[in-house]
Amino acid sequence: MGKAGRIACIFTPYVLTLGALASLIVVWLGCTKSSSDSLNNIYYFRADLSNLTASGGSSLLDTLSSDLGDLTNLGSDDFEAALAIAKSNNDIRDFYDIGLMGYCAGNKTSSGSYEVDYCSKPKSQFWFDPVSVWNLNSTTSDTEDILPSSLKKAINTYKTVSKWMFIAYAVALVATVVELVVGLFAICSRLGSLATSIVSGVAFLFTIAASITATAMFAVLKGAFESALKQYGMHGSMGKNIYVATWIATAFAFGASLFWLLSSCCCSGRSPYHGDRRRGRNAVTAEKAPYTYERVGSPYGATPGDIPPVAAPYTQHQNVPMETYHRQNAYEPFRHV
Repeated sequence: MGKAGRIACIFTPYVLTLGALASLIVVWLGCTKSSSDSLNNIYYFRADLSNLTASGGSSLLDTLSSDLGDLTNLGSDDFEAALAIAKSNNDIRDFYDIGLMGYCAGNKTSSGSYEVDYCSKPKSQFWFDPVSVWNLNSTTSDTEDILPSSLKKAINTYKTVSKWMFIAYAVALVATVVELVVGLFAICSRLGSLATSIVSGVAFLFTIAASITATAMFAVLKGAFESALKQYGMHGSMGKNIYVATWIATAFAFGASLFWLLSSCCCSGRSPYHGDRRRGRNAVTAEKAPYTYERVGSPYGATPGDIPPVAAPYTQHQNVPMETYHRQNAYEPFRHV
């Protein structure tokens, strides 16, 4: 019963840990395979460039054609000129989805659906660089100032924070795997549960830190994207599935950490027999074998705990068989059981 109770005690946190690991894996696999519609719908941010226009509202390609390639007439800044050149060279796709380790791109159909046909190679500490991806550096060598100032500041912040976010997700994933391995030792004792609860605490802290960072960072990036590029017909939106996955992972990690801690305080897994033996007592009472003898109370027939009556003074006139009251010849009566 001890081991069975111990296994039942750690079943809940172990299942919660498996749920956290599965949810984190979903986050990691987002935007990594162009042929998978399920993975393509797991993204943090989508940049929709299907309706690119000049700052005045006219088509970039129409403006470029009418001016015969005179980039000085395209707009008041180099960014609009770079957009026109990239669009004419088919370097800009209709949309871009940003994931944890890469991005996916594709075209928007006439029905309004998004079809992915390309995903970048997964890369550690990935961040989406619009200047290089959209090939906006073909018109100028000064790529630092080609983006609008408000968007450039947001992109630089995103570049820095995205590296920390990747590290947080990596630590959360590794800690969750270690938690599952160490959790196997929790079957043996509460000390194993204590060690597992420490690891689960680390996994939870980095999971919630990564989730908060991703949600806040891309919310800020969306706002900067909309305010700086809306005049060019660009639209930014946040994904849904990847945020559901990361916050489910956070909830599972919290539940696992809580139940691992509880399992370290109860369900020791030691049977009562072993517990009594540690205290010098045998918890199992052996059955009496037939035809054995045990000492009876004094006087005969008294129950343990009874106060024995005071014996009458002995006189020589009393017939005491076998001289029971003489110490040198005294014997102890036994009863047959």
